[in-house]
Amino acid sequence: MRSIVLCIALAGFLTLAKAHTYHMGSCPIVEPMHGFQMNKFLGIWYVIQKTSTASRCITYNYTRGEEPGEYLITQDSDHPVLGLTPLKHEYHYTGELSVPELSTPARMQVHFPLSVAGTASHIIFTTDYENYAGIFTCQKLAFAHRQSATILSRRRDLDKDIIDRIKAKLSGYGVDPYDLSIISQNGCPHDNDTFDINIDPNTFTAESFGSAVRKAGEKIGDGVQWVAHAGSKVYHKITGTEESTTSKPVETHRVIPVMKDSGKYETNEVEWIP
Repeated sequence: MRSIVLCIALAGFLTLAKAHTYHMGSCPIVEPMHGFQMNKFLGIWYVIQKTSTASRCITYNYTRGEEPGEYLITQDSDHPVLGLTPLKHEYHYTGELSVPELSTPARMQVHFPLSVAGTASHIIFTTDYENYAGIFTCQKLAFAHRQSATILSRRRDLDKDIIDRIKAKLSGYGVDPYDLSIISQNGCPHDNDTFDINIDPNTFTAESFGSAVRKAGEKIGDGVQWVAHAGSKVYHKITGTEESTTSKPVETHRVIPVMKDSGKYETNEVEWIP
């Protein structure tokens, strides 16, 4: 169980780290939008550009929470690690949003389950509600901060002129717009034909955790087996050798390497989720 938890946390941290840049000092001052109305902002947004990430097909879904002034943000994406396998999947990552000052509703705080550093700011600095939006998040660390900017659209694309205007705003706040990656919204999986992986505030309860581990272990095991087989074929093609047809058949049970306390890797039959 400990190895499983480490795998979940590690994959989550790697995904988050790729969606931020790290800088010394305090977070830059980004002005929240004046007159922001959250009820008009709710719903699904497509991510057009986002700071330093390899993920694709990213969407944000803003919904109401259980209490007044509380909201949820669910980031759906095609996970870059699982994208190396033939597994059709959607990675759902849900955080909790709150509004510390009701007089400034565009300046929010967000907390995600895998964020050990705590909450981060979540600022909507521009939007027309129907077409585009600009988001800036920042999390204070000991002597530095990590930041992320996101350009959103209600459609799978966005006019270049609008993108340039949002980037110009970021530049004016001291945020480097060249850190943003273009996010592909083409060939994205559909809900009815994918395996769903959910990380949310309830993920690590005993019941949901056990269920997720069992299901994901089966699916990802298939992906690991496929990667190993594909790698073998590439090796033999490059070296000009043929795989032996008389070799002993490989057992089909799924195995994943885990690290023991001694620092060595050991292959056990364990189940894993990102």
